[in-house]
Amino acid sequence: MIVAYGVANLLQSVAATRTWVHHTFDPGLLLRLAGHRSYLVGVACQVLGFGLAFLARRDLPLFLVQASVAAGLGVTAVLGVVVLKWRLPAAEVALLILLLVGVTALVLAARPAAAAQLGTAGLVALTGTLAVIGAAGAFAVRLHGAPGSVALGALAGLAFSAAAVAARPLASAPSFDAFLRDPLLYLLIAHSLVGQLLLGLAMQRGSTTAAVAAMDAAGAVPAAIVGLLLLNDKIWPGREWLAAVGFLVTLAAVLGLTRYAAPQHQPAAGPRPTAADPTAAEPTPADPALVPAGQTSTGRRRRTTRSYSRSNAPAVRSQV
Repeated sequence: MIVAYGVANLLQSVAATRTWVHHTFDPGLLLRLAGHRSYLVGVACQVLGFGLAFLARRDLPLFLVQASVAAGLGVTAVLGVVVLKWRLPAAEVALLILLLVGVTALVLAARPAAAAQLGTAGLVALTGTLAVIGAAGAFAVRLHGAPGSVALGALAGLAFSAAAVAARPLASAPSFDAFLRDPLLYLLIAHSLVGQLLLGLAMQRGSTTAAVAAMDAAGAVPAAIVGLLLLNDKIWPGREWLAAVGFLVTLAAVLGLTRYAAPQHQPAAGPRPTAADPTAAEPTPADPALVPAGQTSTGRRRRTTRSYSRSNAPAVRSQV
C-alpha cells in the first residue's frame, strides 16, 4: 500500500507539471491529465493503494492506515531522487526518517477492531464537508506557487480524510448488494474525485513533496479524531503513549516536509491551449514581422523545445 501510493504520487506529479496550469476549479483538468500515460499509470497505482487501504480499514484504526498512506511520501521522495534526480536537502532526509519512526510506533500501538456504523448525522456531516471543501477549493485555486501547493494539497487531504471516514464502516458491509446500496459508497467516490482534482491542481504549482505533505498533514488529524471518537478505533492497553508519540512524530514530519520542501520542477509554460487545438504547445508566429531579426520561427521552436527539456529533464514515460 505504501509503495503503491508513493509511485502514484510520483507519476501523477510528472503529468501535472506537463499540463497547462489551471487557475479555476475546473474538472476538465482531470481529462487533460488523463491524456498523459504517466498519469494513468499513477492512477492505477493509486487505485491499487486505495484497494489495499480499504481492506485495511475494515479492522485497523484510521490513525494507522492514514499514517501509512502518508508514508508513501517517503517512497515518492526516494523514487524522485533515484529516477528523476531530485535533490533533497539534509533536513528533508531527516524528516523522512522521522516519518518512518512515527509510522512504526503507530503499527505497534494499533489494535484491530470492527468499525462502528455512522448514522444519519454522519452522512449529513460528510455531505456538508464535501460542499465546504469544494467552495474552499474554488478560492484556493487562485493562489500561485508554494502557497497554492500547500492550500490545495491541504484541501485534497481533507477530502481524502472524509473518504477514509466513509470507507471505514463501508468496508464492513455484510454483502455486495448492501455495499452498493450504502450512501457511504457514493460519498466516498465524490470525496475521492474532489480530492484527486485538488491534488492535481496542487502539484501544478510547485513542489510535489510540499503538496503531498500538506495533503497528508491535513488528512491525518480529522480521520484519527473521528475514528477514535465515533468509529471504534482501538489502541492496545498501555500503549496509548506510543500511539500519541507516533502520531505526533508522523504529523511533525509531514508538516516539516511542507516547510522545507523546495520545488523540484516547473509546470509547463506558455499560453493556454485553444479550443481549436488543445494539444498545441506554443503558437508559431505567422507574420515574419513578429519574429525577431536573425531568428526564424523554426529556430524559435527549437529553442523553446530545448528550454522545456531542461526544465523537465527528469520527465519519464501520482490519496485516500
